[in-house]
Amino acid sequence: MNGFSLIETMRWEPSDGIARAGLHRARLRNSARKLGFAGHEAAWEAVEHEAASLARTSRLRLELFADGRFDITAAPFALQAEDTVWTVRVACHARLASGLPLLRHKTSQRSIYEAARAEFDKADADEVLLLNERDEICEGTITSIFVEADGGMLLTPSLACGCLAGVLRTALICAGRARVAKLSVRDLEDRSFHAGNSLRGLIRAKLPK
Repeated sequence: MNGFSLIETMRWEPSDGIARAGLHRARLRNSARKLGFAGHEAAWEAVEHEAASLARTSRLRLELFADGRFDITAAPFALQAEDTVWTVRVACHARLASGLPLLRHKTSQRSIYEAARAEFDKADADEVLLLNERDEICEGTITSIFVEADGGMLLTPSLACGCLAGVLRTALICAGRARVAKLSVRDLEDRSFHAGNSLRGLIRAKLPK
């Protein structure tokens, strides 16, 4: 467990505090218990203390190490405009292994995501999607993926595909706004879709023509 840390990246707003705080705390607790990390309660208390000192919309980042040490950073953060559309590309070489349990936890083990991101220039892609060994969509390098279905429902990959239990993803599923489904690149070509995470919210996305 000394090889990586647990990470929670959150948005704090003056009017509402930490967005989806309960889900962030639950994910941290669940990962810490399953992976044998100490100190998650003290780390969360420190997050709340840090949040109390903020005055404007901010990005809060918690990093928890296996021995209970933690690091918290905060910086001003601005949401994208509502009409923002991200250009999304699909990684050609980097692949996720659906059977790897660690993919369900948000950790500092980021090499596969960094490799996917490195396949494209930043000017050519706002986000890069990763597939698994069955060519199923898993997730972006920093976002979950949501495809629009009939009736306003959003479809998002199952954890069994090999993806993170994203906080925004969990919130939308719990609210009945999203459900899990097996998705392919063809689904992104045929339907409107979004990328999103708890920090940024949902962002409209498109594949390049």
